[in-house]
Amino acid sequence: MALKRVTMQDIADACGLSRNTVSKIFNGRGSVPEATRRKVLATAERLGYALPQEKEDPPQDAGDTIAMLTGRKGMTHNFGSSFSAAFADAISRAGRTLRIYEVSPEEIENKELPPHLHLDQTAGILCMELFDRGYLDMLSELRVPVLTMDGYAGMSSDLCRCDRVYMENFATAKALTRHMIGKGAKLPGFVGDCRHCSSFFLRWYGFRQALEGAGLPYDPTCCILADDTKPYDDPAWIEEQLRDMPKLPDAFFCANDFIALKLMTAVKNMGLSIPEDVMVTGFDGSPESEVVTPALTTASIPSIEIGRTAAAELLHHIQKPERPPLFTLVATTPIYRASTDRRAPKE
Repeated sequence: MALKRVTMQDIADACGLSRNTVSKIFNGRGSVPEATRRKVLATAERLGYALPQEKEDPPQDAGDTIAMLTGRKGMTHNFGSSFSAAFADAISRAGRTLRIYEVSPEEIENKELPPHLHLDQTAGILCMELFDRGYLDMLSELRVPVLTMDGYAGMSSDLCRCDRVYMENFATAKALTRHMIGKGAKLPGFVGDCRHCSSFFLRWYGFRQALEGAGLPYDPTCCILADDTKPYDDPAWIEEQLRDMPKLPDAFFCANDFIALKLMTAVKNMGLSIPEDVMVTGFDGSPESEVVTPALTTASIPSIEIGRTAAAELLHHIQKPERPPLFTLVATTPIYRASTDRRAPKE
């Protein structure tokens, strides 16, 4: 009886992988973790699959392309658009070409590069709105410099093999919270998914440290900490969360301006006054924060400078691949406005 011919699908099934991943390994297209590659090759040999003969490729230049990998469509929010424009301008002035690739949830889960990204033509990679630890670890194993703007929650305290550029979050969040406490807040709450990304986590941590320093309790039941799949863009949903609280806070620190503006609408819909009944602070320095009534206390983020800094660091790492990864913080600035301008209580 003739033996069944072993196929790539047989190998994929035996390894618990997709056929696309196995195909990438055998055809030399795309990138997969080295441990996965070794597992697939060992399984293929065990099953008797005829491995293709490797050809020695001629030496190639890394190319002049910078790949921006993003997990978010469009990046139309204030920081993302300004950062991207400044980064692209700096890359172009350096004689490099910027290509933007949206990474799908499936590619993140399987730790695969977008199929139309050619690694041999890529000099460096920028990660934007990519907060998956396993995916960033995979990118860090590639033979090209990688820089991430922000990262997963807790990344700032991890050992990492890629460059990182962050806006300063912790100290500014602490200062904004202390400002509300100085204006009389006794039960501040936090609004936002503190596990969404490193920036949100550090803002939440700064908020908590301000409470601890003032001797105030941190009460999670007075916070909205649902994951970011929940409708933070819906004031009616936020109002529902507020009404379910055992006690309504007298001040809120919101993870960003977008959430703060929706919270302000919800508070007003409840017939409450800002800042007399509830003080509100955001973070981003968005244009909307200036025109809302009352104007929103927030933090100004130098997004253009951060974009230029990220480009300079990535280009330097391309020129000096042997240098160690850098971790850079760019300062942010509190902006105190009417949403927290409650008359401080007299001692």
